[in-house]
Amino acid sequence: MQAESSWLSPCFVDHEINPGLLAEVLREYRAAKGLSQAALAQLLTMDQSYVSKIETGHRQVRDVDTLLHIARQLSLTPQELGLSAELVRPCPPREASVLSDEIDPVASSQAEWRRVRRQLNRQRGGLARWAAELYRREFRVGDAPFLARTAWMPPEPIRLDDVRLEWSSGAARVAVTGAEPEASAVLPLRAPGRRFDRYTSAIKYLDRPSLFENRASYRLLDAELTPGAARMTFGLGTYFDKLDVSEGLAHETAAARPCADHTRSPRPELPLRSLVGDPFDLGRRAVMPAIETLTLRRDRKTGAATFLLHWRDPAKVATAAGIYGLVPAGEFQPSSVAAWDTDNDFDLWHSMVREYSEELLGEPERDGSSGEPLDYDTWPLFRDLDRARADGRLGVYCLGLGLDALTLTATLLTAVVIDDDVFDAQFGDAVRVNAEGVLVASARASTVSEGVPFTGENVRRLVREEPMASPGACLLARAWRFRTELLPGA
Repeated sequence: MQAESSWLSPCFVDHEINPGLLAEVLREYRAAKGLSQAALAQLLTMDQSYVSKIETGHRQVRDVDTLLHIARQLSLTPQELGLSAELVRPCPPREASVLSDEIDPVASSQAEWRRVRRQLNRQRGGLARWAAELYRREFRVGDAPFLARTAWMPPEPIRLDDVRLEWSSGAARVAVTGAEPEASAVLPLRAPGRRFDRYTSAIKYLDRPSLFENRASYRLLDAELTPGAARMTFGLGTYFDKLDVSEGLAHETAAARPCADHTRSPRPELPLRSLVGDPFDLGRRAVMPAIETLTLRRDRKTGAATFLLHWRDPAKVATAAGIYGLVPAGEFQPSSVAAWDTDNDFDLWHSMVREYSEELLGEPERDGSSGEPLDYDTWPLFRDLDRARADGRLGVYCLGLGLDALTLTATLLTAVVIDDDVFDAQFGDAVRVNAEGVLVASARASTVSEGVPFTGENVRRLVREEPMASPGACLLARAWRFRTELLPGA
């Protein structure tokens, strides 16, 4: 792959720099991401003492190259560090022999694609709120940029055991794959005159995160979450089938609304989103739902609860990056492509427990590499949690199903209420950093597993003020609405 040409590098002229702004930005960035100063220094490839001096004001950075390096490492714009956009202009070629009036179209296309993708990961929350305005208000769920059919949002929590799963082996091919002409604007050039054929191919070669594997996934074909008649029908697809459309939609939106002011006027052209059309038509595109879980640790004496919160690291994940989510969350998919795993893992609770082991305990992903099905009944974690579930010390509920307005990805919203003794026995030693990001705890918590108090104020702040993925925001809001049913006696 050809590197960006030297004439695309930014040049600057003399200007004033606000020396206190960088210190403020670094402190706010660490607070927002839950990073230590040492972790930030490692991210910036700088000495921790140097970062400390910047944050305390003992060292003032006026060097433009250093500021640009910091902006690149943190996926910030130069303007966010006080560098005026008017001062950025294309550099002339270093030598007169360079073709100064030509720009490599492939390098330029790929550089612009990367820029928009970085912008997408910085602004997902605002972009999702703007995208939600494109759809009728009756499909919006509360204040979150989350869309759902009425039949997908039950009027009360449904016990997970009461959601019947059905299997269909004859799913029809989808109409929208992300390879249509309408998607060409989100697919950069890979060679002169030739674009990447899929959005996931562009991610693989231009912006690959540490977790990026095309896995078999359960494809949602139909859903009805009415109490007493709750059912979901699935077939089989792949994870990249989902991303090719969903991340393409997000990229298209970010490119159309590049500024922080996500107003609706003038309304941009969104050809890929227009091609998708009805977001609830599960036969038009591949819809592979994730399962996001609000984990409530219930104090048996007081009835009060805390919950687990997670920050998703953009360097590690391909979707929903740079924002907060609930724990655990993961794709509903078999642990391998083997036929026995497709059958053995076709269970919502099985999938949730696998995510608990990976995200809270830091255990390796159960990917079917052992060559035989996972025996859930003899797996200690599953066995102990299932026993607590049978004894009434652990409850599992479904609170709904919906679509993120930006990506139109589907998420099943679930809640697990665990008595404190069961939780502490299983997850008391939860890891702080996992393969997808960092667990977040309140300032008063002695361990990360204590999480964040489940209070109206914390729910309101996360839903309305913090950069939080729309499924998690919707799930938190609905759980607070149903807190009496989930936490009787609290």
